[in-house]
Amino acid sequence: MSQQASTTVDQATYWNEGGGRRWVSNLDRVERMLAPLADELVRHAAPRAGEAVLDVGCGGGLTSKAFADAVGPGGEVLGLDVSAVILEVARARFPTLANLRFVEGDAGSLPLPSAHFDLITSRFGVMFFPDPVAAFGHLRDALKPAGRLRFICWREIARNPWMGLAASTAFEILPRPAPSAPNSPGPFGLADEPWLRHVLGAAGFRDVEIRTHERTLDLGPLEEAVEQMTRMGPAAPVFDEADEPTRDQVRAALRSALAPHLGEGRVALASSTWLVSARP
Repeated sequence: MSQQASTTVDQATYWNEGGGRRWVSNLDRVERMLAPLADELVRHAAPRAGEAVLDVGCGGGLTSKAFADAVGPGGEVLGLDVSAVILEVARARFPTLANLRFVEGDAGSLPLPSAHFDLITSRFGVMFFPDPVAAFGHLRDALKPAGRLRFICWREIARNPWMGLAASTAFEILPRPAPSAPNSPGPFGLADEPWLRHVLGAAGFRDVEIRTHERTLDLGPLEEAVEQMTRMGPAAPVFDEADEPTRDQVRAALRSALAPHLGEGRVALASSTWLVSARP
């Protein structure tokens, strides 16, 4: 799923309204940027032929498709997302794969078959649960006893200048929202390693392993990067409400902040994530 969600509104409402529409309008650009991290997740998850896979927060379905290719016709992949708006894209992209289907629902509470999946995975889709212990416990019940949980999530924003630089620059001009409570639902809801370990342990998972993954992300040409940073990320909802002169001021500030990170005509900034493994 996306990197930005409100912590004060219902997640389904957010992802089926403004947040979901922004995600869809930027989908190709964001997925290109995240492709190296999605590839790393697939390697980390190590899907095998014949396995049953649940992809939580599947978004536009590209990771689900990669898992479907890996498990083959003898396996199955269920792509699950809370946003009907985004799932329309996934279904349109992959309408005929017999071993891949998409379902709308909250992975933390949607009824799932007990002890059914060999692998539960997610590319940035598990940080938004209002009650993460209960949600991960629910997912644990859907894993086979010998199954595994493998996902990728963001570390703190200070370690992710690809997002943090744009946010800090924009909020020098735009009104800054009130700070979220620590570990609250959102893109950085699992950024704190002790909290992440607590959540998984309290949910009943064992053999928890958390590994750092650092990667430089390609945000594209300068104007494309500026456009993306005004439409996605922490500042996007506030930017939407600003008048046009203020928006122009934000764009100019972003150009100045991102220009030093241009190389061969493209903006490149660092990212930092957790690669997480656990067993039921």
